[in-house]
Amino acid sequence: MILKTYIKEAADSLFATKQRTFLAVFGIAVGIGSVTAMVSAGAMVEHEALREFEELGTDVIGIRKSYSSAETFHPGSQFIRLADAMDLPARLASIADAAPYSIQYSNVSYAGKVLTSAAVIGTTESFAPLYGLRIEAGRFVSDLDHRRMYCVIGPGIADAMREIAAGSLVGRSIHFHGRLCTVVGVLHPSRPSRLASFRVDESIVMPISAVQRILPTSGVADLGARMAPGVHHTAAVSAVRRYFRDKGVSVAVQSARDIIEQMERQMQLLAVLLGAVGSISLVVGGVGVMNVMLVSVTERRREIGIRRALGARHRDIQNQFLIESVILCLLGGLLGVVLGIASAYVIARFFADWTFLIDAGAVLTGFAVASGVGIAFGSYPARHAARLDPIAAMRAT
Repeated sequence: MILKTYIKEAADSLFATKQRTFLAVFGIAVGIGSVTAMVSAGAMVEHEALREFEELGTDVIGIRKSYSSAETFHPGSQFIRLADAMDLPARLASIADAAPYSIQYSNVSYAGKVLTSAAVIGTTESFAPLYGLRIEAGRFVSDLDHRRMYCVIGPGIADAMREIAAGSLVGRSIHFHGRLCTVVGVLHPSRPSRLASFRVDESIVMPISAVQRILPTSGVADLGARMAPGVHHTAAVSAVRRYFRDKGVSVAVQSARDIIEQMERQMQLLAVLLGAVGSISLVVGGVGVMNVMLVSVTERRREIGIRRALGARHRDIQNQFLIESVILCLLGGLLGVVLGIASAYVIARFFADWTFLIDAGAVLTGFAVASGVGIAFGSYPARHAARLDPIAAMRAT
């Protein structure tokens, strides 16, 4: 009953000063809205990054040639031997499939006009399913295309070719590194993989035997692999490292799970950072609430004196003003959460093309912080009101 009375009196006092109440509520709303929007944006970024791995598959690992401090560099040591890379699935029960690839760079010409400088990726037919590549027209390169000058072009190169000549691109020839190559397929636009060192949209994909025919090398520097079902990523990574170490090659191995764990740690740090930045405006709003409450105490000194003369205790006066402060901040928190969710939706829908998510933790945190701000910034005005001398307060005008 006493709490109900406090709340009613606080609501009446706040309603009597609508303009001042609105300004205080708006200040808190901006702070809570900033925190909610920033934390929600961080959650959406994390969701988009994780979705990328889910589409690719969390059972994929990336392998790259590295150098140990004890390893002596010699010509050809910058490569993994192609035969060793191709034998990986047969030698390791933890690996179901592998796609070695080498990357060279060359200017690409079509119909006598230079289009762009592109990455020429030599690989096998396992490359497309491993990295989630989709074909828009034609087909992907096959292991049967041994040493044949066939290629699959990325959408960026395809768009440049369509500016020169309309129609189907499959069957046409492009020129690079002094050779003509027949286009057998066009790739669908895709996101660059975090486990690979290439960007497919501006690339040409060929059989690795054909690339080595044009640009002879002793092996490959990168390969992707898919783990066998039920194999833990740490076991697969250890097995791959041991396999290549036995071949006299040092490799760096990174699994999708490793990257996801790193990303989650980074996103947690980002969320803390975004929350800290948003808290700056929240502190400003809290100072505004304190100022409003101090003004209210000054204006209501006579009322406080009369209440004290009628028997109100220090605690009663303090609780009344403290509840007013909390109500102000909770109203600001409610408005701020709405503003924050709306801002996050606008960012996801119109600026970043993300999947819209509402972070329940951010919403609950917003209300909890609003209550905390009300108590923290309302305590001093409440104590100040409770300590007023009743006689001096009743004489105030």
